[in-house]
Parts: sequence; C-alpha cells; structure tokens
Amino acid sequence: MSNFGFYSEKASNSFESHIVGLKEETRELLLNLRAFINSLGDNVIEEPRPHRIAYAKSLNFRVFADVQPKGDSLIISVRKSRTEVPVTCMVKNLSDLETAKNQISEAYNKIR
Repeated sequence: MSNFGFYSEKASNSFESHIVGLKEETRELLLNLRAFINSLGDNVIEEPRPHRIAYAKSLNFRVFADVQPKGDSLIISVRKSRTEVPVTCMVKNLSDLETAKNQISEAYNKIR
C-alpha cells in the first residue's frame, strides 16, 4: 500500500533520534534527565515526537514535561496541572538541570 502513499516509509520517532547532533555535554544532560524522569514511577510514559520528547503520568493527563533538545541546551516545559501555564526553562549545565528536576518532580507528584 505504501506505493500509493497511504503509509509513510519513515521510521517512527525514537529517543535516539533526538541525541544526534547534540554536543556531548547536552547529550549527557538529556540522558541524565531521561533516567531521572523514568525513575519517578512505573507509570511514566515517554513519547518521542518529531521535535521534542513528551513525558506523561497517564493517558488521561497527557504531558507533565516536554523536553526539546537543541545543539547546546535543553528547553524544558513543565506543566503542573491542566489549568496552570507551563513553566519553561533552558538547561545548559548540571545546576540548571537540578532546578529543572525539582520542578519536574513537583509536577509529577502534584498531578493525579
């Protein structure tokens, strides 16, 4: 059926596709962040998308953290509830990452 254009020949998005092109330090920050978010609980859902990686606690509350990898930084958007405006931060070093982890942990624990 792909000959008729019904199905894409492209591979689905993967976490690994987001690592390509990142500087070494940024790659390490992303891998560190991924391990941290996945350690929050067994119900964490990781969904790689074309330009970002979305993390959700369940399918009902879609996303509590969005991570957009850039060449030398990570842009992280944290949403603590459906009604609150997401908080966005730029992570370029371990200090920034620790601040982001605190916000992500708080969002994860706050949502039900």
